[in-house]
Amino acid sequence: MNASTITPPSTWSPLRQPVFRALWIASAVSSIGTWMHDVGAAWLMTSLSPSPFLVALMQAASSLPFFLLALPAGAIADVVDRRKMLLFTQGWMLIVAALLGVLTVTGITTPWILLILTFALSVGSAMNMPVWQAIVPELVAKEQLSSAVTLSGIVINLSRSIGPAVAGIVIAAAGTGVVFLLNAASFVAVMLVLYRWQRTTQASALPAERFVGAIQAGIRYARFAPLLQTVYVRTAAYILFASALFALLPLLGRRELGLDALGYGIILGCWGIGGLAGAFIIPKVRQKTSIDHLVAGASVLMGVMMLVLASVRSVYLVCGVMFVVGIASLSVMVSLSVSAQTAVPTWVRARAIATQMLVFQGCMALGSLLWGAIAQRTGISTALTVAAVGLIVCVGLTTRYRLRCVEKFDFSASLHWNQPVHAFEPCPNDGPVMVTLEYRIDPDNAEDFTKAMQALSLIRRRDGAIQWGLYQDLSDPGRFVETMVVESWAEHKRQFERVTNSDRVIEERARAFHIGDAPPKVSQMIYADYTDGKGVRQPC
Repeated sequence: MNASTITPPSTWSPLRQPVFRALWIASAVSSIGTWMHDVGAAWLMTSLSPSPFLVALMQAASSLPFFLLALPAGAIADVVDRRKMLLFTQGWMLIVAALLGVLTVTGITTPWILLILTFALSVGSAMNMPVWQAIVPELVAKEQLSSAVTLSGIVINLSRSIGPAVAGIVIAAAGTGVVFLLNAASFVAVMLVLYRWQRTTQASALPAERFVGAIQAGIRYARFAPLLQTVYVRTAAYILFASALFALLPLLGRRELGLDALGYGIILGCWGIGGLAGAFIIPKVRQKTSIDHLVAGASVLMGVMMLVLASVRSVYLVCGVMFVVGIASLSVMVSLSVSAQTAVPTWVRARAIATQMLVFQGCMALGSLLWGAIAQRTGISTALTVAAVGLIVCVGLTTRYRLRCVEKFDFSASLHWNQPVHAFEPCPNDGPVMVTLEYRIDPDNAEDFTKAMQALSLIRRRDGAIQWGLYQDLSDPGRFVETMVVESWAEHKRQFERVTNSDRVIEERARAFHIGDAPPKVSQMIYADYTDGKGVRQPC
C-alpha cells in the first residue's frame, strides 16, 4: 500500500480517551514547570560561572543519569506496577526541585550544588521516562499511537513556548529560586491524576521477572533485534551532533547575543512555537513521504539551521531560525520515538524505550562534553559549524538503516505454541532448560533450511535462549536437531507468551522444509538436580 493512500487518525483523536486526556493536561502543566526549571538552571549557572565547560556540563549532568539508569528503569517498569513507579518518580522530582528552590532562595547554591541537584533531578526523570512512554500504548489504540506521541510532542513544545518566557518574567521579578519552587509544585498535578487512575493489569500465571533477569532479557532482546538496532543507530547519528545546539544555546544567548533571561526565554519560546507548528505539519508530511525521508530531511534542515546560528548574530534572525529548529527537531524525535515503540512487542516495550533513551542521553552527554570542550578552545561558532557538518554527513552515512520496515511487522502475541504434556512440573526457578526440535529435511534443501533457521535463531535468542544451535546427524543426513538453552523453567514458559505473529511467519517458513509425516518432535529437558541423595527432586 502506498503511503499516500493511508489516512492517519486525527492528531487530536487520542484525547477522546479520558485517562490519556487527563494525563496529557497534567503533563502539560508539569512540562511548563520543567522548562521553567531548565531555563532557570541554565541561566543561574551562567551567573555563577562564566566557564563554557561548566555551562555545557549542565547538559551532561542532565543526560548522564539517563545513560546510567535508563535500562534498569526500563526493566523495573516492565516488572512492577507502572502506576506506582510513576507516583514514586514524580514525588522524587518534587522533593529535589523544592530543595534546589529553597537553597537558591536562601543564597546557598553554588555551581557544584546546582550540578549535583540537576543530576539528582535527572535521576528521577530517567526513572520516569521509560515507564511514562510505555503506558501510552495502554491508553490509546494502536492506530492512534503516532498521534499520541505527536500530542506528547505538542506538550513539550507548548511548554517550551510558554515556560521559558514565564521563567524569564519570574526570574526578573522574583529570582531563580522561585522558578524552582514553581516547578516543584507542578508535579502535584500529575501525581493527582496518577493517584486516581485505576490501571488494569494483565494477569499472568508466571511469577514476575526478577530485576537482574529482566535487565538481561532487555539487553538480550536489543542484541538480537535488528529493527530496534536501526532505531538506535539513527538516534545516535542525530543526537551526537544536534547536542551541540542544546548544550551551547545558553552561551549563545548570553555571550554572543547579549540577552537577558527574558530574551533567552523568547528564543526558546520560538523553538517551542516551531515545534507546535511541526505537530500539525508532521501528519500531512507522513501522508506524502516515508518515515525515513522525513527523518533524513528534518536532520539536514537541523544541520543547515545550526550553520546559520554559527554565523548570525541578529536576535530576530535567531528567533526565525529557532522556529525552524523546532519543526525539524520535533519531526525527528517523534519519528524515532514511534519507531522504537512499534518495533517491539508489549512485554519488552519499556526496556526497548529505555535502551533508546540510553543511546539518546549517552550521546547527549558525550556530545555536550565534546562540543563544550571545543567551544572552550575554539569558540561557539566553530563548535556549531563542525557539529552541523557532522550531522549532515551522518544523514548520508545512515541511509541503509531504514525505519520504514518497522511498519511491516505485527508484534502482537501469536500464542500458537502448545505446551507438551509433562510427567512432572518443575519449579519456576529450576533450570537451565534444554529444548530440542527434530526436523526431517531433504538433504538437497539443507542449505536453504539452515539459512531459514538462522533467521529463526534471532527470535529464539531475543525471546529467552542463552544458547542456540542447529546440528545435522552424521549417520542420517536428513535429520536435523535444533537446540536451545533457557536459564529457567519460568523463562522458558515466558517464551510461549513472547512469540509474535511476525515471528510465526519466520517459524513457518523454516518448518516448511520439514518433510516428516508428523510435526517436528519437541523435547523439554530440565537440568537434573537430585541433591538429596534419594533420587527425588527438591521441592519448590
